[in-house]
Amino acid sequence: MLPSEEALTAVTLWVAASHIQPALQHAPRLAVVGPTKGCGKSRVLDVLHETVSRPMMTVNTSPGVVFRIIGEDPPTLLVDEADTIFGPKAGDKEDLRGLLNAGHQRNRPAWRISGPEHKPTAFPTFAMAALAGIGDLPDTIMDRAVVLRMQKRKPGEKVAPFRSRHSVPELNALRDRLAAWLTPLRGTAHRLVPPMPVEDRAADTWEPLVIVADLAGGHWPAQARAACLAMTRNEVVQDEQTTLKTRLLRDVRRVFEQEGHREALRSQDLLAALIQDAEAPWAEYGTKGLNAYHLANLLRDFGISPANHRFENGRQAKAYARNQFLDAWARYCPDPAPPAPGAEETVVARRAQGKPPAPPSGALPIGPPGGPAGPRPTR
Repeated sequence: MLPSEEALTAVTLWVAASHIQPALQHAPRLAVVGPTKGCGKSRVLDVLHETVSRPMMTVNTSPGVVFRIIGEDPPTLLVDEADTIFGPKAGDKEDLRGLLNAGHQRNRPAWRISGPEHKPTAFPTFAMAALAGIGDLPDTIMDRAVVLRMQKRKPGEKVAPFRSRHSVPELNALRDRLAAWLTPLRGTAHRLVPPMPVEDRAADTWEPLVIVADLAGGHWPAQARAACLAMTRNEVVQDEQTTLKTRLLRDVRRVFEQEGHREALRSQDLLAALIQDAEAPWAEYGTKGLNAYHLANLLRDFGISPANHRFENGRQAKAYARNQFLDAWARYCPDPAPPAPGAEETVVARRAQGKPPAPPSGALPIGPPGGPAGPRPTR
């Protein structure tokens, strides 16, 4: 099961974006991950294989093959069992891992000695790639990816069965319609600089999907940006929950809030409050729980350290001053940004009224296959 309607929007636009790869500056990865087997990760790749532009499915290919097949019109790489590349048994696949990292951005070639004359040769790396595996992929990949967090079906949940005899011809027909619509628009797509609801690498990753949405018009521009906001926020939360140091910053902020934003907290009081949180990992940190040494060590990279502080009763004690944390809180665990004006309201209105929201001003009047609203996605 796809986790949300936003994920369905994202994978739909990712498929379409593969048909304008030569016009793109960034090649977003699609990370298809799940907590266990049986979540449908390989089935997603089956569907992608029949709908993307020039698919290259691989489980155990050699890096040399991939280096040589990527050119000006690159294939769309589909990698199943990604642990063979990133896991402890990766072995000689480090070259392929490097290719997948570099290929997110255009003009990042891999140099190799090649041919009988042993000349230095630049091999292009730029290509869209979907990678499926159990558990999160390395941060360098996840940071460059649209992330689909697949779920196992609950009893009673129904999905349409995938049968090659019937499904493959239908998907191939859709692929051909996408290619017929988008291939002539590559020049237009190359010139588009769409307004993005996110910044930095997230904007680089989602821009190809938003470009396709703006070319489609109708409800797609608003729907794509809403999906971008929702899914990137979800990954921020996931990253915060799995990054211990960031978790510590958030928990320390919570303790200061509970203490009325006092100027400073004694180290032992801060430790006691952290350990008392039954949902936090601090009571089981190390061999006997989080201690003063651990706390100082975890905070050192943020430029935060305890110091002698005089409290109201005149006594001195080792303490952490609140103002030491302000910069780290702002940088690494900021308060959630307010949603873009109208973005979430538009999606809610569309679902409630059954009508697509109006596209933002400036959307190109170019219709995709299936009419102005584009092909209707199905599960």
